[in-house]
Amino acid sequence: MDIWQGLEQVSVATRSVVTIGVFDGVHRGHQSLITEATARARELNLPSVLMTFDPHPAAVIRPDKMPPMLGTMEERAAMVSDLGIDAMLALPFTRDLAQLTPEEFFTSVLVDTLKAAVVIVGANFTFGQRAAGNTDTLQELGAKYGVDVVVMPLLTDSGVRCSSSTVRRFLSEGNVAAAAKVLGRPYSVTETVVRGAGRGGKELGFPTANMYFPQKRALPTDGVYAGWFVIGSTAPIQGDMERGVRYPAAISVGTNPTFGDTRRSVETYILDQHADLYGHDCTVLFVERVRGMKKFESVDELLAAMHNDVARTREILK
Repeated sequence: MDIWQGLEQVSVATRSVVTIGVFDGVHRGHQSLITEATARARELNLPSVLMTFDPHPAAVIRPDKMPPMLGTMEERAAMVSDLGIDAMLALPFTRDLAQLTPEEFFTSVLVDTLKAAVVIVGANFTFGQRAAGNTDTLQELGAKYGVDVVVMPLLTDSGVRCSSSTVRRFLSEGNVAAAAKVLGRPYSVTETVVRGAGRGGKELGFPTANMYFPQKRALPTDGVYAGWFVIGSTAPIQGDMERGVRYPAAISVGTNPTFGDTRRSVETYILDQHADLYGHDCTVLFVERVRGMKKFESVDELLAAMHNDVARTREILK
């Protein structure tokens, strides 16, 4: 898949089929747009292009309303590539771009640059200065400039809208199983394993792979979760673990209140495996919440809870 970081990098030899959105998390609603785009592209023998924005428009227009992100741009690109998109345009979202009228945006980006034959969006799509353009505007402009506009209904499942905000709400509630239903896969985070306080293995007998994330990255609410752990980096691994294998894991998200730690982290205890993971890029997948975060009165009480967490994790994942 080609990845274009701005309009000047776009290379479209023919007309194209374009789908537009932020696509944060690439949930099932996004996947329905991508499926439609790739199907139309095959029918017309044209390339499919996914246009997203970097950064999120809210970071420029209303930074105080900027939501935590469900994934990085690199993760987004990998997922849309797997879904069959031919090219992704990560359009830099700037104040100048935000000032374009709906027609200026349509003509300069979709007609002149991407040579769109078909544009596919969700029913809540807005564009142009102050979000003045909606799907009706888009269809009017499509008729004017000879572009077929397809408006897809918003996807719902049992009355729950499949949206990025719904995923964030479920994560904030610790309901990672419900978030997975919206996403079509377990929610996951990827980062480099670094050294933590060092007490997990030495003092407690539960060595953990520690990861830290920027504040802008969405994490499940503090607590203990059952899930999976996957090593992604290609560097040699010292121990009995292999790259690309899913290992069962008990995952703690939070600040370790028993020891007075204040830095929020994701700490993963991989069941029945032992390896030196420092410096490796790894992925944690959240399956189900085991319990909320708690401050224990003693180390013995904490250890008893941790043994119970592991037993519960085995039960969930078996």
